[in-house]
Parts: sequence; structure tokens; C-alpha cells
Amino acid sequence: MREVWPGDPYPLGATWDGTGTNFALFSEVARRVELCLFDADGTEVRRELPEVDGFVWHGYVPGVGPGQRYGYRVHGPFDPREGHRCNPAKLLLDPYGKAMEGEVRWHESLFSYRFADPDAPNEDDSAPHMPKNVVINPFFDWGDDRPPRVPYHESVIYEAHVKGLTRLHPGIPEEQRGTYAGLAHPVMVDHLLDLGVTAVELMPVHQSIPEHALVARGLSNYWGYNTIGFLAPHNAYSSSGQSGEQVLEFKAMVRALHAAGIEVILDVVYNHTAEGDHLGPTLSFRGIDNASYYRLRDDDKRYHLDYTGCGNSLNVRNPHALQLIMDSLRYWILEMHVDGFRFDLASALARELHDVDRLAAFFDLVQQDPVVSQVKLIAEPWDVGEGGYQVGNFPPLWTEWNGKYRDTVRDFWRGSYATMPEFASRLTGSSDLYEHSSRRPFASINFVTCHDGFTLQDLVSYDHKHNDANGEANRDGTDDNRSWNCGFEGVTRDPAVLALRARQRRNFLATLFLSQGVPMLSHGDEMGRTQRGNNNAYCQDNELAWVHWDDYGDVEFVSMLSRLRHDHPVFRRRRFFTGRGTGAAADIAWLTPAGETMTDHDWNAGYAKSLGAFLNGEAITEPDQRGRRVRDDSFLLLVNAGSEAVEFTLPGGDYGERWEFVLDTADPGAVGERPRVKARDVVPLPDRSLAVLRRLP
Repeated sequence: MREVWPGDPYPLGATWDGTGTNFALFSEVARRVELCLFDADGTEVRRELPEVDGFVWHGYVPGVGPGQRYGYRVHGPFDPREGHRCNPAKLLLDPYGKAMEGEVRWHESLFSYRFADPDAPNEDDSAPHMPKNVVINPFFDWGDDRPPRVPYHESVIYEAHVKGLTRLHPGIPEEQRGTYAGLAHPVMVDHLLDLGVTAVELMPVHQSIPEHALVARGLSNYWGYNTIGFLAPHNAYSSSGQSGEQVLEFKAMVRALHAAGIEVILDVVYNHTAEGDHLGPTLSFRGIDNASYYRLRDDDKRYHLDYTGCGNSLNVRNPHALQLIMDSLRYWILEMHVDGFRFDLASALARELHDVDRLAAFFDLVQQDPVVSQVKLIAEPWDVGEGGYQVGNFPPLWTEWNGKYRDTVRDFWRGSYATMPEFASRLTGSSDLYEHSSRRPFASINFVTCHDGFTLQDLVSYDHKHNDANGEANRDGTDDNRSWNCGFEGVTRDPAVLALRARQRRNFLATLFLSQGVPMLSHGDEMGRTQRGNNNAYCQDNELAWVHWDDYGDVEFVSMLSRLRHDHPVFRRRRFFTGRGTGAAADIAWLTPAGETMTDHDWNAGYAKSLGAFLNGEAITEPDQRGRRVRDDSFLLLVNAGSEAVEFTLPGGDYGERWEFVLDTADPGAVGERPRVKARDVVPLPDRSLAVLRRLP
């Protein structure tokens, strides 16, 4: 370890070639860079990187291989007013590190100032309290692994937390619960397949750390939206506990899910890092090149621009910061075999100067990249800055979490005034948001709940958030829940309230799976998971947020919905309904409870909560993947979000003469026992319920 050769400036990070390791680190402001190599007992050996090309400092160390722990110390200017915060007393993590060992142990030495005096420099060595990067062996036997490449319109996404999903699962060995191996366990894969899931969307698995303030309160950043390593899988989700083994375990998880036909989508956080604002710790980017990696205020470079609510924003105007993002994305695709990404607070990545710019450099890079452009790209189309809410405004290559779908569906089923027209738009794929940019219905990732906010069970059980466990006096989390407790706040034994809540859960689930677009189910919602009214459980790494496996709730109902969607293309069209034609000749027809075509008066009656939709399976215009015409059965959706039962008269004429029930949220178990009905029959639909009928030949 005493000899350092010149090495190469590319690739960045630590790259083992079988006989030694090349180290490369970008810093435009550094005057010199020390590579710090650590033994198992923590003994540190420092070696200066001998070469710099294009602001990349590099060196090759013969004999260094997988398992070697390392970090950097960067010597350069410490001038906060100019945006520079180099401090060689602080051990720095490699932005391109592919594995990390240990965790941050919060201590004043991690900060470049004294707690008692923020203007006083802190020269204490931070290494004893820092995790270390680990050189990895990139080899892995992928066998015949292939990406499933499930088309968007056939996709069912399951948002999940690696730890929380399996931590309490009794069918998974204790040592694998809450890990990548636990997610890949056959009982977990079977559960996903039973639900018809085609893709798991994993909450952040990039290496993250908990905030200092949370740890001081005895809490942790459970969700993981606090990234410090964009190429490293989070080490706490490894079942082995061995240095660098999390990389192999993650790959094995992907391989197992792929073998079952399930894609892996990562929720990625490229909008900010775990270093926080100007008073945050110096862990990596801040000490390497603060002004290159972060957006700083033009009028005072001591302070960060914050479009994320997390203290800083990654500087996507800088080519090296952009390179880090793109290199990270390609690494997860090419080396880790993931199938797509959901971009947290994606609007922050589109801010060239201040405003959100659809033609920002980041989107240009993605559009032309032959690797990244070919996987699923899902935007969370908002951030916390001015003008950040951009639902419907992302480029054609992208799909979006449709926040308007969530809000509209919640409002409709809780009985809000004048929601029927927008509910119909969301049910049919939100053409008002996506058709103008030549996107398809599957541009809309439909969801009613997600990790952020109430669970489905809590959505029908609480009118107000109950976040006291977070230690912020219930001030955190949104107050705009659009929820309804069905007559009682929280836990109750009242059978009438419980029955209504169960029906409302089924209404939301049925709406989600029968809507055009891509349904996304939040983990545990199929089992009535509750967080006891906490709508911001980001810091609850405990049984409050973990999935409990003692009640399978609506699993069978979700499985039935998924099969119905899978078997019938009319519920997952690739093109928007046209509405052309009249009555049963159109691809879709909207009906009143009297069985007549909806008029403008019917749509604009704000008090109305009931409608029918005829979905014409013989009028699907798009061909299948082999160019053949798609034909399907025709269906009638009957929806009643009102507080009183409604009698629906089935339409006559060309709509069809005979119908059978295939779904009834009021009594799902009795569907098979219900008699067939015919045109002009009157079908009673209970309050707050949904039914689906299939036209018979």
C-alpha cells in the first residue's frame, strides 16, 4: 500500500482490475487529495493521489483489492463566502463509492465548525466517527437473467420498503427479514405474484444516513430519502453483515425477482444529499467541491438554495454533478440490472436557473442516452419550490405519479361536491394532462396512497393526522389528507363503521385497478396496514410503519381485481378513449342511473354522485404487440359515491341484452351467486359502492 502509480482519470470511483485498484475523484477546487486506506482495526494510511486531469485526481494502488476500506481528505480553500468548504480534517466518502461499511456516529468532529460558535473552524479528525467506502469485486454470476420488459399498459406497480415489507413476515427466516434476501424469498415472491404485481418500486436503497436531529430524538430516517452514496446499495438491508456483501445480495434479489417476471424500479433521490444546509455535516460532497455539487445563493454563497425542503439542492447546472447522476443511473441499469427509476421531487432536477424548465439539461441527457432512455422513468412531478407542481408537464419519454388522480379519487369517494367530471377524466387516463404531449394513458401512474401520507386503512379511518410519535408536536405531515373516517376517528369496534370502511377500501382498490393508466399499490394496503393515523412515518423504523402479516384483509379482492385487469384489455388500453360515435357504437359511453346518456346538465349537477360507464371491448382501436386487432368483452361500471342507495336501470338497445356481475364492492363474496340481468332491469346499488357487469353474448 506504500506505492501509488499514476492510474487513470476514468472511471471515477474505486475500480479493481484483479491486481490493484484505481482511485479517481473529481474536485475543481482541490489543491491536493489524499487517499485514506483503513485496516480492519481502523488504522489509517494516507497516500497522495499523484495525478490530476480535467479536475479528476487519480492514482493506482497495486495490491489493493475487494474489501479494502477507504475514504478521502481534500486539501483546498475553506472560504464559505465564496462557496468553498474544504477541510482535510474531515474524512470524505467517495461520491462514486459502490459499497459502504459502518454508519455515521454523530459527533461534533463531523462538522466544520464548533457548535458553540459557528464561525469557529473545527479541525478535529472525523474519521473515527465516519463510515468507510469499500472496494468491491464487480463479478456476479447473472446466469440467464433478462429484464422482464413488461409494457407499461400491462404493469402493476407495488411500492415497497425493503425492510418494512418483510421485517415481520413469519414465513421468512429471522436473519433474512428486512433485507434484500427477504424480499427475494419465495414466500414474498409468491405474494407479489398472487397480487398480479409486475414491478416492485423500492423506496430508496441508495446508501443513506439519518439526520442528526432525528438521532438526537431517538428516531431514524426510516424512509431513506437522505442519500449519501448514489452508487451504493444501503448496507443495513444486507442479511450477511459482511463488508461489501450488500452488492451481491442486491444483485441476487434482482435476479430472483426477474426469474418470476417481476421488474425492479428504484426510488432515487438525486435532488439533494444528506449533508443538509450550511450548518450540516461535512461527509462527502461539501468537503470535495461544495460549489460544484450544490446550488448556492448568488448573493451569498454561504447559503444553499433549497427546492427540496432538506437543506440543499444538487447542482444540476454543473456538468460534473450531472455526470454523477447519469453515471449512477447507468451503473444501476448495467451492473445491478434494475428496470427503471422513480425520481423523487423530479421538478428540482428541471430547474436550470430558478424556474422549472421542461427542456432542462438533465432531460436532454436522459433523452439521448442509449441506456437510460430505454428503462421505465417515473417522475414525482413536484418539489417544494415556487412553480414546482408540474403534473402533466414532463417530457414525452416520462411517466408521472399523478397527484391529481390521487386527490380526485379521494374527493369523489368521500362525497365532495362537484367532483364527477374530473373523476371521469381520471378514470379514463387523464387525457387532459397527457394527450397534448402525445403521451398515452400509461403516462399516468395512478395511486390513491403511497409511502407519503395515510395508508389505505387510515384514509378511511381518520379525518386528521396523528403524528405525535414523530416528536414534532403534530406539526409535521400534510393537513390536506382528503380522508374520511366513516363516522368515527380512529380505532372502533362499531360493526357498521367497520363495514363501511371495508367497503370504502374496496371502492378505492377497484377504482385504482379499473382506471386507465398504471395502477400503483402501496405495500400493505392489501392487508389493511395502519400507521394509527400517522401520515408522515418517515422516522418510524418500528412496528408502526412495518407491514404486519397477521391479517390478509383484501388480498383476495386485490388478486381478483388484478386478474380482471390482466384478462381484459379494455381496462388497460394503450390509447385514450375517443368518445366518437353515439351510444353503444362509441368506445365509451357515460350513463345516468336511469340508463340514459349523460348530458351537460347531468355532468354539472354538483350534488350528483352516481354514474355508469359502458366500456366497449369491440371498439379498441390499437393492435396488440403482434399487430393483431384487439377484441374484448364489453363492461358496464356502475358507481355510487353517495350516501343513499341508487337504483340503476340497465341500458337497452345496442348496449346488450344480458349481463352478469363480475364485481361488487358492497358484497364481493356473493358476486358468483347473483343472478344474471337483462336490459332495462333495475339494479339496486347500495350507498358508496361500485359494481362491474360483463355483457354476455
